[in-house]
Amino acid sequence: MFITFEGPDGSGKTLQVQLLADFLKRKGFPVFSAREPGDTTIGEQIRKVLMDHNNAAMHPRTETLLFCAARAQLVEEVIKPHLVMGEIVILDRYADSTMAYQGYGHQNDLNLIARLLDFATSGLEPDLTFLLDIDPKIGLARRQSSGGEWNRLDAYQIHYHQRVRAGYLEMAKADPSRWKVIDASLPPDMVQSKLQNLLLLYLSDK
Repeated sequence: MFITFEGPDGSGKTLQVQLLADFLKRKGFPVFSAREPGDTTIGEQIRKVLMDHNNAAMHPRTETLLFCAARAQLVEEVIKPHLVMGEIVILDRYADSTMAYQGYGHQNDLNLIARLLDFATSGLEPDLTFLLDIDPKIGLARRQSSGGEWNRLDAYQIHYHQRVRAGYLEMAKADPSRWKVIDASLPPDMVQSKLQNLLLLYLSDK
């Protein structure tokens, strides 16, 4: 199966992806995890361009196309082969990120972006998506205090990040069978416990 993690910056996705992957491995499941953009030679080069503060003049359309280019490579080179091998693939961000950030965030045409995403992913959709929801102000403050990567997109104005969060919540509301929303402001161990319980419940219905 194909599981994706989504959420505003600073929601703790990277940590929770690793913890959930470790949990599933302990349960005996074959698991592969990756992140977007990146995790291919081409994708990592695109990531550097996207995240570089020196590229502040990048147009939103350029940004959208670069994310989709990195994603297309990841789908064909990494995600599909691991799914074919029967593994559970867990991805830190996927197509919904582009809909949230480049669609809702930049206020671009959502229908046009949806068609572009279908092309970039070759129609591959997740079975399950976890949305780690958090107030953007809290998430960005977390990110700054952690000393981690502070990239070009993080530096966008708070109104942009608020639109991104609203977009995520709208997508989750429209497709509750795929999306599971977790309060990411909770302590990490509580977030992970909720993730594990939701996943086990999902698997028990299959």
